[in-house]
Amino acid sequence: MNADTLTNILFASLRVMTPLLLAALAGLISQRVNLLNIALEGLMLFGAFFAVVFGAQFGSPWMGLLFAVILTTLITLIYAVAVVELRANLIVAGLAINTLAVGLTSYLLVVLFNARGAYSPAGLASLPKLTIPLLADIPLLGKIFSGHGVLVYLSWVLAGLTSVFLYRMPVGIHLRAVGERPEAAETAGINLKGIQYLALLLGGVLCALAGTQLAIGDLTIFNDSMINGRGFIALAAVFFGAGKPGLTTLGCFVFGLFEILQFRLQTSTSIPPQLPQMLPYLIVVLTLTGISLQKAIRKKRISA
Repeated sequence: MNADTLTNILFASLRVMTPLLLAALAGLISQRVNLLNIALEGLMLFGAFFAVVFGAQFGSPWMGLLFAVILTTLITLIYAVAVVELRANLIVAGLAINTLAVGLTSYLLVVLFNARGAYSPAGLASLPKLTIPLLADIPLLGKIFSGHGVLVYLSWVLAGLTSVFLYRMPVGIHLRAVGERPEAAETAGINLKGIQYLALLLGGVLCALAGTQLAIGDLTIFNDSMINGRGFIALAAVFFGAGKPGLTTLGCFVFGLFEILQFRLQTSTSIPPQLPQMLPYLIVVLTLTGISLQKAIRKKRISA
């Protein structure tokens, strides 16, 4: 493997990991209040749909981004009311959002645009790419880290801000307290439901950004199957990182890297395409199995 091939793989991996990272940050924040957010998949799909539809309607990817965030957050609010106020089962409510997203977006494609499965409006531009001054001139590093879309760089900033939010800001400390010691947090006067709402709504914003990156970050197309399990891979990255933003980011990069490698294997070898397609999901299964074994070993040591 020569230097150009390696830089291309790493460049593509950073791009591919972006929706995973944004969704994983959403899952991480929800996990911190003991709410396993199964709805990541559906919320990302809603974000992608709104980004394309409203971006085409207004002729601006920025308007698509804005409406994706607003409308996906409103849908997240409905999900939050069901989970927090009505005490709906997390798994059932999350799967309901995922099913609704697939069914509703497919239906609206037919009704509004007479399109089935995919919609690529003419004239819609993708979000701009950024060339980083000075960094772009550095050999190798410039080819890897410069020239990405705006949401790629925003995801890195948000990963750092999530760490600051959870460990340095009072609201983030309250959020962790609600997840770790809810009774003690309530005794201290922390609004448990308010914090849970906050965690889920922040997750909705992040999922909207993740869906937008998939739909208009590089290309300008919506496909009703474009999420393709990324929400669940993002959850796997959260468990991989043990709920810590830094390790979760690393997990997303690993999954993104393997996704790019499976594309490479499909195009450059005679291996049946089904085998490389399994690669990212195989990594998820192995990761979750390793985490489960680690927890089991830790429990045995504590009990001993």
